[in-house]
Amino acid sequence: MTTTRFRPELLDELMAGASTQREFFGPEGLLPQLTAALLQRALGAELDMHLAAEGATPPAPGKARNRRNGTSAKTLQTEQGPLPLAIPRDRQSTFAPMLVPKHTTRLAGLEDKIIALYARGLTTRDIEAQLRELYGVEVSAQVISEVTEAVRHQVQEWQARPVEAIYAVLWLDALMVKIRHEGTVQNKAVYVAIGLRLDGTKEVLGLWIEGTEGAKFWLKVLHELRTRGLQDVLIACCDGLKGFPQALEATFPKAIVQTCVVHQIRYSLSFVSWKDRKKLVADLRPIYQAVDETAALEALAAFETKWAARYPMIAKSWIANWERIAPFLSLPRELRRLVYTTHTIESLNYQLRRVLKTKGHFPSDDAALKLLFLAIRNIAAGWKNGVNDWHRIFSQLVIHFGDRLPEDVLRR
Repeated sequence: MTTTRFRPELLDELMAGASTQREFFGPEGLLPQLTAALLQRALGAELDMHLAAEGATPPAPGKARNRRNGTSAKTLQTEQGPLPLAIPRDRQSTFAPMLVPKHTTRLAGLEDKIIALYARGLTTRDIEAQLRELYGVEVSAQVISEVTEAVRHQVQEWQARPVEAIYAVLWLDALMVKIRHEGTVQNKAVYVAIGLRLDGTKEVLGLWIEGTEGAKFWLKVLHELRTRGLQDVLIACCDGLKGFPQALEATFPKAIVQTCVVHQIRYSLSFVSWKDRKKLVADLRPIYQAVDETAALEALAAFETKWAARYPMIAKSWIANWERIAPFLSLPRELRRLVYTTHTIESLNYQLRRVLKTKGHFPSDDAALKLLFLAIRNIAAGWKNGVNDWHRIFSQLVIHFGDRLPEDVLRR
């Protein structure tokens, strides 16, 4: 239990004149005044310590001891509003406050607020208005741009960071984002990769932007992941993009490559009239819910017999892609639900699109990456608990891939 360092009577005295939210938190309220008073006292104490440290050493011959030399006015922008301060000075100008460093105009709390609002897709103008309305702070567009620009370095470090040597599952997908390029707004593909660690937690491995989605660029992404430390993937999940499975197999030859069954179902429904959809979906279900591949092929044959006359392309498509659809059927049900669909990464992309919908387009690739990175950081904060029932799933991974798992993982 945390004990307060303030006497209750003192707190009661301070709060006696504040009865409304504005009187507590408004620009002229108790909290901003108290914050300014504490900062002012702390700055004075800093200078006292600085002068005491210098006073421990006798001054050079003919040189006077350092001492106070008045104050200089400064206004700090904070999440509680503007705070006017009197920064103490010393005569020899050797004092450099640590609490409020020179040239600092904002406290970190305000920068956190700006970045949090930016991560939710607010424009610079919206952020200005929010800070003015909520905190009574006037922050220019230039200051907001400077704060968000600092995120670019975080993105670069995040994008180049080492990754795990092995992932249980790798999900890969892309979403389209409008970005200005050479004077025109284009739809560009943002490539996203999610890895499932061997402890059952997920992480976004990176973001990459290219003009269009294609297997050739995916190959480049996979090679970059290898250079960052990725050595093996047990199961890789992707959509039905032509050449994508081959790119995965070329980079991680031992991986089971599973194309998304839900994508295959959606493709099948593109041929079907509305009145037949419900019945046809019901007849597809025995294929991908079969106990094994033999039963699945029997269900596919039954489906073809029933529907080939009306929709011949559906069964032909399943048969043509069967080599990429079938791998999950050899896995136990605990693993199937993780890999038969790219739902994990599509769910992430859905949340990213909710952030992106407030933006008409981005002025550059860097601007898009900054916002997506911040949004992912917020989303990933909810992934700490990991995959449900991971103990049982991991047991199945050990049975099927034990020879490829590190010894220290097997001993857990």
